[in-house]
Amino acid sequence: MTVILLFGTLFVCLLIGVPIAISLGVSALVAIYFGSTLPLDIITQKAFTSLDSFPLLAIPFFMLSGILMGKGGVSKRLLDLATTMVGWMTGGLSMVTIVACMFFAAISGSGPATVAAIGGFMIPAMVARKYDGGFAAAISASAGSIGVIIPPSIPFVLYGVIGSVSVGSLFLAGIIPGLLIGLGLMITSYIISKKQGYKPEQVKVFDFKSVWKATYDAKWALLIPVIILGGIYGGVFSPTEAAVVAVVYSLIIGKFVYKELSWQSIFESFREAVVINATTMIIIGLSVSFAYFMTLEQIPNDISAFLTELSTNPVIILLAINILLLIVGMFIDTISALVVLTPILLPIVIGVGIDPIHFGVILVANLAIGFITPPLGVNLFVASSVGKVKFERIVSAIVPFLVSMIICLLVITYVPALSLWLPGLFK
Repeated sequence: MTVILLFGTLFVCLLIGVPIAISLGVSALVAIYFGSTLPLDIITQKAFTSLDSFPLLAIPFFMLSGILMGKGGVSKRLLDLATTMVGWMTGGLSMVTIVACMFFAAISGSGPATVAAIGGFMIPAMVARKYDGGFAAAISASAGSIGVIIPPSIPFVLYGVIGSVSVGSLFLAGIIPGLLIGLGLMITSYIISKKQGYKPEQVKVFDFKSVWKATYDAKWALLIPVIILGGIYGGVFSPTEAAVVAVVYSLIIGKFVYKELSWQSIFESFREAVVINATTMIIIGLSVSFAYFMTLEQIPNDISAFLTELSTNPVIILLAINILLLIVGMFIDTISALVVLTPILLPIVIGVGIDPIHFGVILVANLAIGFITPPLGVNLFVASSVGKVKFERIVSAIVPFLVSMIICLLVITYVPALSLWLPGLFK
């Protein structure tokens, strides 16, 4: 009865358009009031105590650094570098968009932020070059999803905190899978561009001198992931401290090196980060309350028993989990899904011998696909907004890229070495 109340209320709230954070809180409230003897204030207690975590401080600081970099001239220099690297290929601007998103992913940690920073430049540029608007926006939305896989990654921070897994190892584990997804998107883009007759951005083929010049111009931007990851793995600072370093660095290069950050834009960046972080923290807090009540009701144990009865074969279990996560990603945002599902699924995969670091990559890659699957599809809405393209056009154009990402997901799932090789080098 309690389970029906919990999930029934959640489904009804989502169906009538109640925000996900409120839906989770109301569901827990209704289930506790009608189905248990627990005090109602346990919801606020758990929501508050869940946020009292030093590692979680990395989330607002990575958000702020990404916003500052987007406004401080980093995006433009990364686009110039990407153009010299892949602009000569068929569908040059689409290739530039994907590579630029991969670069920006290495400094932002957020999928929607990557779409906004790169898509804001590239979607209008592609439309001006006679690319289909839906295709241009779909490229930006799908490539922006890489922002949560290539480190630093806000979802990896959250998963590491919840699952007691090394955030540094998760950052390393996301590098190769992120590059694989980027390559898959480039192949898909090339095939579509060839069919549609989209021309290269520049006539000349790969020119080392041009690439070297663009790399030199973007050197301060390219140093950001080196400083962040090098500091973490060199033992200089923790992931949380690395996020603060990223903020200070982005302020310095944006204001005093590139000189594109005004005091007004700095103020706007801080205000934007505060608003986004407030929303994120509300979601995390109420998601924890929801997950806590599920744990009390033994729901994770019931799901675990069901999956292990289904099969003890890791291949089958991972396939079932992938299907579940792809469905969940269509309706629930990444942060809520991570908080609710990590305590349920992590013990299951550990029980069948799957490394928690590898599973973290699988989980985040699944939820990254959720960024481009309607009806939630946050990246689709961001791309539609910054590119002034109708949502329906993006949905129809996103299908080939969605298929490509699912194929990459299966490779990541069943080839653990892609995720575990780099972390293994640093043990």
